[in-house]
Formats: sequence, C-alpha cells, structure tokens
Amino acid sequence: MDSFFLNNAHLLLENDEIASALQKIAIPKSFKKGELLHTSNSICKHFFLLFTGVARVFYFRDGRDVTVHIAQEQESITAIDSFIQRIKSKYSIEALEDIECLAISRTDIERLSEKSHQFEHFGRLFLEKIYIDLAERVDSLLLHTSQERYEELLERKPDLFNRIPAKHLASFLGMTPETFSRIRSK
Repeated sequence: MDSFFLNNAHLLLENDEIASALQKIAIPKSFKKGELLHTSNSICKHFFLLFTGVARVFYFRDGRDVTVHIAQEQESITAIDSFIQRIKSKYSIEALEDIECLAISRTDIERLSEKSHQFEHFGRLFLEKIYIDLAERVDSLLLHTSQERYEELLERKPDLFNRIPAKHLASFLGMTPETFSRIRSK
C-alpha cells in the first residue's frame, strides 16, 4: 500500500465520527520476528497496518517457499484473496522483523462503510490501490528481466536488501537464489 493510508488518511480524519470509529475498531497488535500474523488454510479476517517492521505473504508450492508480497512501515498487509472472498487462503503472513501494527477486521470495515459514505469511498480507493499494485507486479514479472526487477526494487525500497533474507527477496522477484546472488554481486 506504500504510503497510501497516510496520504489518504485525511479522508477519514477530517470526519471526527469516522476517526473515532476507526479508533474503536483498530486493534493494536505486536508480533515477534518469525511469528505468523495469518496461517494458510484459514480465513483471513483482518488486514494489518504496519507501524514498525517488515512482513511477507507467502505460500508453499512443490516444497518451495514462495514470497508474493512484502510490506514494511506505513504499508498494509493481508491475505487479500481470503480477506475479500472470505475463503480459506493458501497464503500465510510472516513477521520478518518484530512488528507493531493495527489489525482491522473485515466485519468492522463493512459496518463502518454502511454508516459512512466517506469511509466507503476510502475503502474503494484502498482496493483500487491494491489492484494497481497487483497489476504492476504481474507486469513486472511478465515483462521485465530479473536484472530489471532487481533494480526496480532496489530503487523503490533499498532498505529491504539489508533487512530481510536474500532468499525471500529472490523469491519475491521471481528468481532463484543463485540468480539473485549473481545480480547482487555486479
């Protein structure tokens, strides 16, 4: 979500009623490095707004651990397939560092959206941003070389390279650890 939440928070915070309602539904949570925020084969009922730390969405395929999304401070993370459709997800969410965040439930978001057009509008913008991020990710994986994907991530989020294991970055970029290592050494 990048800084989407912070950049658009004024849509919510200008309305005292919505800001107050958000404070009531957002649950402060802490997770230790290695802890799961969500486990696969269950329904993901929350999305998380990260204040500190890094987390990843991943699944297992043919015995391999595949990272599909990475979020850090001022970003959100969820198992979006499950959160939207209310189905069991193949994805898990893992804290790669200690995390301080807010957890907001789908049920509470729906209740708030029913009461407020502004909050419903914010929710739509939030989902549009997720869609755009996913479309850009698909384009990147299909249309760019490993080198280009590496350089793009290095330009957009250079701190990740010092914060999380190379194997997760390689997986996220759609390359083998060997390819990642070779590109990194250049």
